[in-house]
Amino acid sequence: MKHSKTDYRGGEALVLSTNAIELVVTTAVGPRIVALRSQAGAKAGNLFLEFPADEKRYHGYYLRGGHRLWHSPEDIVRTYQPDDEPLAVKPLKTGVALVQPTEGKTGLQKAMKIELSGERTVKITHALTNHGLWTVETAAWALTMLRGGGYGVLPLLPKGSHADGDLLPGYSFVPWTYTDLSLPVWDMHRDFIGIDVKKAKQAQKFGITNYPGWSAYWVDGVTLVKYAPVIKGAAYPDFGCPFEVFTNGEMIELETLSPLVKLEPGETVFHTEHWAILDGLAKPSTDVAFAALAAAVGKWIKPLK
Repeated sequence: MKHSKTDYRGGEALVLSTNAIELVVTTAVGPRIVALRSQAGAKAGNLFLEFPADEKRYHGYYLRGGHRLWHSPEDIVRTYQPDDEPLAVKPLKTGVALVQPTEGKTGLQKAMKIELSGERTVKITHALTNHGLWTVETAAWALTMLRGGGYGVLPLLPKGSHADGDLLPGYSFVPWTYTDLSLPVWDMHRDFIGIDVKKAKQAQKFGITNYPGWSAYWVDGVTLVKYAPVIKGAAYPDFGCPFEVFTNGEMIELETLSPLVKLEPGETVFHTEHWAILDGLAKPSTDVAFAALAAAVGKWIKPLK
């Protein structure tokens, strides 16, 4: 694993790389991962959405693009606290640990430990610590904003059999008030839901209450897979969602969440994601292509469980 310094919007950042992948991580603001590239799939460029340096603030917050940590449930004031200050930085053998200053209005402090766990895999440990005076009910919320033009997949749980006595439901879909499941952006299959980003002409979002723990996004021959295991019996935000997806046609966000916790002063909630960056797979928009992706993901996830 290699470390080097770079610039991001006039501030310091780090490049973390192996022979297969490269990440750019901010240290002057954030914590954020603002770039993800496959070395073999170099023509694909940065898989993450990149906002211009002169972007306008959204509810006082620079979206920037890439990967970030928020606290859920979403609130127009609490969620959009700016992350514009320099971070405490601790180099690690396989990555870096980053801690932002405590948010003045919430008393919460965000931290992110980013580790290159293999040639093409990443482990990200997210942490929220309550430095306030009161208990806060919240969940760690990890959002990855990827550029448009690609195809996302959300795998569904294996099918049961009514004849064999499978009589109870396995999960719920959670639509947002503006979600329209009749739109062609949603590509329904037996074993997965596809998200055809270019067909989204307006903002769309939905969540799911139980799934195999991984999702993926394919663009220009490179596939990012995100895995965060679902904790059985835990209470999650937004009517019980450990996973949510948002798209507006320009980008897609793959979002995982920790269970809701009542975070006492001084306590921390952790949430870990594992990423794999795969080259050369077909666009997983058909049952055959999705099955090939699922088989590759299954081999990778098995030792993580």
